Amino acid sequence: MENPIRRALVSVFDKDGVIDLCRRLQALDIEILSSGGTARLLGGEGIAVTTVSDYTGFPELLGGRVKTLHPRIHGGILALRSNSQHMTDLKENDISPIDLVVVNLYPFEKTAATEGIGVSDVVEMIDIGGPAMIRAAAKNFPHVGVIVDPADYDAVAGEIESSGQLGDASRVRLAVKAFRHTAAYDSAVHAYLDGLEIDGAEAPEADRLPERMTFEFVKAQDLRYGENPHQKAAYYRDPRGGGPSLASAKQLQGKELSFNNILDFDAALGLAAELPEGGCVIIKHGNPCGTALGTETKASFERALACDPLSAFGGVIAFNRRVDHRAAESVAEHFFEGVIAPSFEEDALAVLARKKKLRLLEMGDLAKFRRGGMDLRRVSGGLLVQEWDRVDERVRDAEVVTKRQPTESEWRALEFAWIVAKHVKSNAIVYALEDRTLGVGAGQMSRVDSAKIGIEKAQSSLEGAVMASDAFFPFRDGIDVAAEVGIRAVIEPGGSIRDKEVIAAADEHGMTMVFTGRRHFRH
Repeated sequence: MENPIRRALVSVFDKDGVIDLCRRLQALDIEILSSGGTARLLGGEGIAVTTVSDYTGFPELLGGRVKTLHPRIHGGILALRSNSQHMTDLKENDISPIDLVVVNLYPFEKTAATEGIGVSDVVEMIDIGGPAMIRAAAKNFPHVGVIVDPADYDAVAGEIESSGQLGDASRVRLAVKAFRHTAAYDSAVHAYLDGLEIDGAEAPEADRLPERMTFEFVKAQDLRYGENPHQKAAYYRDPRGGGPSLASAKQLQGKELSFNNILDFDAALGLAAELPEGGCVIIKHGNPCGTALGTETKASFERALACDPLSAFGGVIAFNRRVDHRAAESVAEHFFEGVIAPSFEEDALAVLARKKKLRLLEMGDLAKFRRGGMDLRRVSGGLLVQEWDRVDERVRDAEVVTKRQPTESEWRALEFAWIVAKHVKSNAIVYALEDRTLGVGAGQMSRVDSAKIGIEKAQSSLEGAVMASDAFFPFRDGIDVAAEVGIRAVIEPGGSIRDKEVIAAADEHGMTMVFTGRRHFRH
């Protein structure tokens, strides 16, 4: 069926590109209906418009809350051109068909994210007429085109200029985009309202999990492939995310990010952000193979690398402070997939530019880094949702369960090792001093095997070092293995039915042991 474009309704908050679009429509003798600020803008540019108020015979009401909610608007959008009764209804009620709807919505999310803004101001950004027109036009896609994104203006105008109408494929594509747009908008509104703390209301969503969950993520880029070359993949960002994050990082050089790069960078960023200033993390396949602190960036990198240089090959690095020239020179001596940091000195960038394929990501100050939303994991037939595992316990408040108390140096080492252990895949064992990891055992089915692998990985003596375990020791064998190589202090959650046996083993070896009471599994 032919669907010529004779009349367009244009009402947009984002005015980008709308003047050029309407000039092109006017050149095709397409009548333009418009309202509010859009009508004033177009009229000021010499574009002939019929205001919605003039067309409906009703003024805008309630300070603009009611403008387009009228049968002459929605009848014109919703009428099926192939239905004779619909067309008779339009004629008898002096309603003209509307063939193109160009609408975008009030900036609700941007307004809600504004610091210090009141609830009443946010509520005024809940668009009513806009979503109603978008949904009406998208429902009637066999006859009506709908545009919600200024990025589509040029292609739509070009198609109308070429054929006088929009083809079936274009109208379907635009309708899908329109419903996706309104779904995301509604999701943002309900998430905001559900998070309000109102006297007498249920706890906000931050303190409970909702009965239904909806998500809207925006494609940031297509990826060459997924974990493996035969898997398609793309990277999507959370439009509601704020503050420093991997999605907000600026890539300064190097190849495009891969699926596995992004996973490793995210793991590196999460650990680096929790370390004291001067931290450096090297991640390989999602696990830290070296983590260290230093007053100089070069020193922290070299300490992290020394933990397991073989595993570090081809990994990614995260610094939580500015990368200087000396650190860059040291990094450039080895092969890595990429480096992420708050910033880079110009001299450092010049050095690293010699490694043309090396990915460099700059993300700004990490002081405000905090994972937003919930931790989501897809499983067969559904989705697992949980809070992010944030280390907020004070290690020095942990219970010392052995006869010997930790020394000051051991306390510092235990604090450092406990942070790192949270970021190692279970079963996780970390051997460390107060400023560096010495050996990491990750991802084993048996905790004692992780303890043994961490020892095998160590490139230097473990005499006098500490050990962190992400969960309790079910048997004393892990303690015995650690004692053989000189481990002097242990931190773990506790909670095993054999805790007394494990504590007794630590006392036998002259170790000190603290129980945090909190497990940090990472599956």
